Amino acid sequence: MERQYPLERYRNIGVIAHIDAGKTTTTERILFYTGKTHRIGSVDDGTTVTDWMEQERERGITIVSAAVTAEWRGYQIN
Repeated sequence: MERQYPLERYRNIGVIAHIDAGKTTTTERILFYTGKTHRIGSVDDGTTVTDWMEQERERGITIVSAAVTAEWRGYQIN
């Protein structure tokens, strides 16, 4: 597969914090404001993109780590 962006246009970031610090909420905002989703998901409502397991949605916690990508101002964000 051919690279979509030149290597210098890639940014790899990680979101790491204590429990209930807002990691999933931050990720939802990133996806929304970069145009990857049409709405901001809610942990309380069980509508987040990254918390896809039924147990995660029921308990309101993330169990499995997730990777998402987005494009922002000519950069590929991973």
